Amino acid sequence: MIRRKAIKVYQTLKKTQMNVGTEYLQTVIRRFKYYKDQGDKVFEQLADKDFHFEANASSNSIAVIIQHLSGNMQSRFTNFLTEDGEKEWRQRDAEFENQHYNRAQLMELWEKGWTCLLQTLQALQPDELLKTVYIRKEPLSAIDAINRQLAHYPLHIGQLLFIGKLIKNENWKSLSIAKGKSKEYNDGGEIKDPAKKF
Repeated sequence: MIRRKAIKVYQTLKKTQMNVGTEYLQTVIRRFKYYKDQGDKVFEQLADKDFHFEANASSNSIAVIIQHLSGNMQSRFTNFLTEDGEKEWRQRDAEFENQHYNRAQLMELWEKGWTCLLQTLQALQPDELLKTVYIRKEPLSAIDAINRQLAHYPLHIGQLLFIGKLIKNENWKSLSIAKGKSKEYNDGGEIKDPAKKF
């Protein structure tokens, strides 16, 4: 009797864990897709030359940020569960140098990085989220490694938006609620959380 109860409790806990894990993966994928979409919408507003604009000598261009994001994504999410997230083949320092890529090449890098990330997450199973992975030989759970990148990548997406605004100035098309339009937005019938569109 006790053994049957213990098994039932275990099965209930396992089901709860799976449900939470499934919800986590679905929502985190939506969040990543939202941030990719933000970057895509920045690029749509830019001329080819704008990708190499630098505000000052210590600032990164949009091209460099794309190089870095792509390199990081491919390194972190290639063989996510079985290899260290900082791959030996990654050339991180080179990501921050002007490689003189044209727009098409930069877009190829951008898509390659996001494809690697999203395909990995879409293949991940809920019961794998607590597995131990490594980044620079330091252990952390798979879920923490994902959260780490979900905190990292939006920082750079924000940089893309800021640079885009600097370049376009008054011609910038806002990607969020326009100034003075909060009440109108709140009263509208559209989805309020943009990530839910994905």
